[in-house]
Amino acid sequence: MLMGVVTKNSILLVEYAIAEKRNNGISRFNALVNACEKRARPIIMTTLAMTFGMLPNALGWCNDTSFSQPMAIVVIAGLLMSTLLSLVVVPVIYTLVDDMKSTILKMLGKVSMHKIYA
Repeated sequence: MLMGVVTKNSILLVEYAIAEKRNNGISRFNALVNACEKRARPIIMTTLAMTFGMLPNALGWCNDTSFSQPMAIVVIAGLLMSTLLSLVVVPVIYTLVDDMKSTILKMLGKVSMHKIYA
């Protein structure tokens, strides 16, 4: 459940940034900032809804807390960490991967052009 939420948030964030960059011709940084601004509310709302839904179990207000309480605590902690990861770490990793892709393509372009003219 937690992996699905994190993956969905990250994919939608990066996909929105790529679409902004492609459709509007803006820089990668501005596209990521716009994506984080637009996607922050749904990500935070999902986190809050699931956190408040699991809070009674985490506080032990249910009948049988031996199994559900530890699981609820872990899910809440995972949701909070995934929100931070989705809004901060995913854009940074996307930037690093995009830079690496550009560098590799430049290197391959130079190598192939060098072979053609050699």
